[in-house]
Amino acid sequence: MDERKTLDARASGLMIGLCMIWGLQQVILKMAAPDISPLMQIALRSGLAAVLLLPLLWLDKTAQLWNRQNLKAGALVAVLFSLEFFLLAQALHLTSASHAVVLLYTAPIFVALGLHWKLPSERLSILQWSGIAIAFLGIVVTFIRTNQDLSSDLAQQMLWGDLFALAGGIAWAATTITVRLSSLAQAAVTQTLFYQLVGSFILLFGLAVFLGQASIHFTPLVIGSLAFHTLVVSFASFLAWFWLLRNYLASRLGVFSFLTPLFGIVFGVWLLDETIEPNFVLGSILVLLGIIVVSLQGWLRK
Repeated sequence: MDERKTLDARASGLMIGLCMIWGLQQVILKMAAPDISPLMQIALRSGLAAVLLLPLLWLDKTAQLWNRQNLKAGALVAVLFSLEFFLLAQALHLTSASHAVVLLYTAPIFVALGLHWKLPSERLSILQWSGIAIAFLGIVVTFIRTNQDLSSDLAQQMLWGDLFALAGGIAWAATTITVRLSSLAQAAVTQTLFYQLVGSFILLFGLAVFLGQASIHFTPLVIGSLAFHTLVVSFASFLAWFWLLRNYLASRLGVFSFLTPLFGIVFGVWLLDETIEPNFVLGSILVLLGIIVVSLQGWLRK
């Protein structure tokens, strides 16, 4: 029987570490953007991480890489995963890293909505529905532009960037839902991650070349960014994420996900000197409150 556990101390600690890493990744992508496009960074990190994953995949006797059912699900997950990061890369061209990380990490809300209709163990309570309503209100508030210092062109550019980031969050949610509802729910963690990394390298590298975003000027920052994203983000953190997804209830994994946007905002202000608008602060608070209500409803009831 397919049983997922509620969060324990080990999973909670791991999620906090992952949230810090994921909150930092958008900031570093944007820092290195003058010398290498975010799209190219993501493509290269996926390809390099896939190579690092090969020995683990070879040693994992439970992996069935060429199983037809797994291949079909893996191909769909790879496309959705690539779509998420393509949208994120475009968002980082147009809007701030702080905006991108908050809107990208609305994903737990869409995961909860998607799994509600399919899995009895993931049914939403009335309290969780109220959390979703609060989060969506927060999304609306974040899109309101009140900064008079921005020109109309820049405001419109940031609006498009915010929309791309939100769409990236929906694509991430679709990836998570596909993993949970397909044969990959029982597949080896290394296998699921390998499908995503190889697929995103092929698709995103091709898109980077097609869109004229493939040029690289190697600097210490670019090399450091690629090392961080390859070893820490695409290899270690994604491997940990899929292990959590396989062993714990997907909707409960959002328990600490609200920390990621907070880390992203802090790192964006600290490292990129980004300005945070009052309406964005209010909207972010509502989004995070909604995620907390959806994710922590069991504890809140007690």
